[in-house]
Amino acid sequence: MTVEELLEVVEKILQNKPLESIQWFVLYQSWLGKTYDEMAEGTGYGRNYIKQVGSQLWQDLSEASGERITKKNLHLVLSKYLQGITRQQNQPQQQEQQLNTKFSFTRLYPNLFSANKMEFPSGPVPTGSTLYINRPPLEELICSELIQPGCLIRIKAPRKMGKSSLLNQMIAYAKEQGYQIVYLDFQEADQEVFASLDKFLRWFCIYVTRQLNLLPCLDDFWDTEMGSKVSCKIYFEAYLLQYIAESPVVLALNEVQRVFEHPNIAQDFLPMLRFWHEQAKQDQTWQKLRMVVVHTTEIYVPLKLNQSPFNVGITITLPPFTLNQVQNLALRYGLEWAADSQGAKRLEPLQTMVGGHPYLVSLALYHLSGQNMTLERLLETASTPVGIYGQYLRELLNLLQKEPELMSAMQQVIASDDKVELDAIAAYKLESMGVVQLNGNQASVMCELYRLYFSQQLGKH
Repeated sequence: MTVEELLEVVEKILQNKPLESIQWFVLYQSWLGKTYDEMAEGTGYGRNYIKQVGSQLWQDLSEASGERITKKNLHLVLSKYLQGITRQQNQPQQQEQQLNTKFSFTRLYPNLFSANKMEFPSGPVPTGSTLYINRPPLEELICSELIQPGCLIRIKAPRKMGKSSLLNQMIAYAKEQGYQIVYLDFQEADQEVFASLDKFLRWFCIYVTRQLNLLPCLDDFWDTEMGSKVSCKIYFEAYLLQYIAESPVVLALNEVQRVFEHPNIAQDFLPMLRFWHEQAKQDQTWQKLRMVVVHTTEIYVPLKLNQSPFNVGITITLPPFTLNQVQNLALRYGLEWAADSQGAKRLEPLQTMVGGHPYLVSLALYHLSGQNMTLERLLETASTPVGIYGQYLRELLNLLQKEPELMSAMQQVIASDDKVELDAIAAYKLESMGVVQLNGNQASVMCELYRLYFSQQLGKH
């Protein structure tokens, strides 16, 4: 039975009653023989929730069909039901219904069909997209922490590992709780904003004020004799946090590594965030503020341990995708051959090549879903200029070529099978690019794709 036929049977039984995406997921995965544990591991939903969705679905199907339908007899009962439908229809009617069925399923679960019409993976995964892969227990951990008064959450990972996608999920959850959102991406800041701490904090306050739909009135609270940090604190405490009533506000600070690059700013701004977090322990006004700090690397600005904002609160480090998660994403891209253990085995070389890197995995599955490239051909050409990663790899190479010390550091890394001790700044910048993984200042190449490509390219210089 094809997926189209599966949908046709279920819609016939339920008399065209629409199912939610999670119900279609459980139905399809059950049809493929997946256990509830395997479904839960691949999606991030709890096993009990998955089982509850399945139990209710089997009950609905049983009541509607008049025959007991369970996860175990799904194939047998639905196949018999399809045969009955087929006998009642003539061929033209079948074709028309299959077209309608495919349209309906595409609308509900677009990743299983029309993959060639899917958007090219370039930015964060939109909220609600079936292409978002949960990485348990991260999402649950963030959501449970976000409802804590005065919380401070740090999300850290190299570029294109899914930080902004995770942040989008968190913001959507916060909105469901009725929280106000202030989203600030420091990449939007002009270079002149970082000219001085005072200029930076005034810009910061105005940005937050506008996001809260309030009128800036910095001059009423800013006192040069007290200093910029104190003025900024008073502005938040006596103005912004007073006007948001009882509703908490989530201050989502993205791409904070941009601040790291200006030590004169970072050494005051980052400890200030920590102080605000600690104020919440004793001041109800500051409990309204929930802070989320997102960045690509560890901070390399020298700070006293008791001043760093990153040894308090909760730290979320985004891991690469596991093979099960890659397999799950492949199914969402409509690659049905990836469903069983043989499919997982076929995906292992891709996992090895890109190290589970979410963006690199998504790019590969996007091209495979278009059916214009085989997995074998994709892997064979992956590190070459004509491969699907050609442009992305050239962009990384251009970044290295602009800084000779980074070229030298990367050459050291790819020339060794062991971890290499690097200068702290070089290590920070290479990690920020996502081409190495660090243990302290010891670096190793992030994945085999980078080793192959940079071994060839940097050897020419």
